[in-house]
Amino acid sequence: MTTPPRWNGRFDPASSDRGLGALSEVRVPVSRRPDEASARTGAGRGEGKGRRGPADPVRALMHHHHDLCARAVDPLEIAAGLEAHGVTDRTAARFRHRDVFSLAEELYARVPRAEEPALPAAPAPGRAPAARMALGALWLLPGTLCAATASAALRVDAIRKDATVGLAVGAGGAALTVIALWLCLRRGPLRVHGSGRGGRIVYVLGAGWLLGYAAVGDWLLTGLLDGRRPYEAAPATQAAVLLALAVAPAAWCAHWFAARARRRLAVSRGLEEFAAGVRPLFAGVVTAFLCALAALAPAARLAVPGSPPVATPPSMAEAAVVALCGLLFLARLLAVHGFRRAALMGTAAACAVQAVALATAAAARLPGAAPLGAPVARLTAAQGTAAIPAAACGAAALALLIYAFGALCRASAHGGPGARTARTAPATSTAPNRAP
Repeated sequence: MTTPPRWNGRFDPASSDRGLGALSEVRVPVSRRPDEASARTGAGRGEGKGRRGPADPVRALMHHHHDLCARAVDPLEIAAGLEAHGVTDRTAARFRHRDVFSLAEELYARVPRAEEPALPAAPAPGRAPAARMALGALWLLPGTLCAATASAALRVDAIRKDATVGLAVGAGGAALTVIALWLCLRRGPLRVHGSGRGGRIVYVLGAGWLLGYAAVGDWLLTGLLDGRRPYEAAPATQAAVLLALAVAPAAWCAHWFAARARRRLAVSRGLEEFAAGVRPLFAGVVTAFLCALAALAPAARLAVPGSPPVATPPSMAEAAVVALCGLLFLARLLAVHGFRRAALMGTAAACAVQAVALATAAAARLPGAAPLGAPVARLTAAQGTAAIPAAACGAAALALLIYAFGALCRASAHGGPGARTARTAPATSTAPNRAP
């Protein structure tokens, strides 16, 4: 039996592989009594006098997180995974390290990997700029198709006085827009890695409800409260155009934030230092996205015939669409970085508020149930029917913003696939093994 190397305060890379081979086959118990520990490990009888506690305090942590360390491609993923399990700089001090990053470097050096990742092939000259241009064009495709479809459908309907041609043009353009949006969500910075079929179905249902309410929700609510009214296509079309145009700034902001956070993770030497550097980045990304929405709202007015003039102040309907864009952006950003449950809860909360508003307005039409719809009736009488989606999406977006400000500023949110896997694994104890 090979005796595992004793810890002497310094790490010897040459002896780590020989010692780890023995540690993976046999577990050597550590005793509090020096003579018993010497007898069990086969060391000399006078060698263990005066020693108490574990010889290698990192060994237990190495066993508990062996899978994480073996799959990691760099120490940054191990540091992010340890943070996801609750290991802080104060915990690292118990293992004789100044911070989590230093502890992760030792774990990365000591745990052997079965297969080292192959070096990526050098890209062909001129290929990277072409790929970036193609990806940028893909981000612009949903907004361009939706704006062109809306303008063409409404103009054809107004010129020919025939709704059939306008509906055909709108249906064809809507199908192309949905395909382009699907491609944007399957490629690039808006892609969610490792989401199961159930999670995708729930996300599609939630997003579909929110988009459907943006299209016909105000019309349904008005009909339930005040009676049947004709459907106006211009507000819903303007909302659809603004949502499609928001895909490009959302993808750019998500890409910029992920790249800068990974760069900050590479140079940070502590969890607090990393969080302090990422908080301004996240605040800047959210501000940039909101500024982009404010600039795209007039563009949506210009693209849709029959919309209010550009100089008109923003309406409550446009505020509701902006709140919906912010909610979908924050939910997608959280899902991309592994916080899928929080993203689903945020969208589900907004859907629930809108569904309750419609249900209470419908129930108020029953005999003796008029008080049920009184809150919704008072709110819509004061602010309009668009106040319901604005309040629902705005409150949900604010809740996700507060949660994301803490979650996305942690190193475990940017540690790559290994850290995302570690976050979903059950937490284990990180205390060193001690004999009773």
